[in-house]
Amino acid sequence: MTRLAGIPGRKVVRAFERAGFVAGKPEGSHVTLRKPGLPILVIPLHREVSPFLLRSQIKRAGLTEQQFIDLL
Repeated sequence: MTRLAGIPGRKVVRAFERAGFVAGKPEGSHVTLRKPGLPILVIPLHREVSPFLLRSQIKRAGLTEQQFIDLL
């Protein structure tokens, strides 16, 4: 099991907000996060975010896995 397994969507959104992203209002079961100069991130508000999806969004945000874990 990876360190990114079992993390709820709301916790992921809060971590990206600590990294400077601004969350829009939820659209269905997803939240859009924006930060100037970086791609838009879409995070599902599921009980568990897939480690594969989370890893790709962390990379798009310009963070390392360790930096993201520190933000949790």
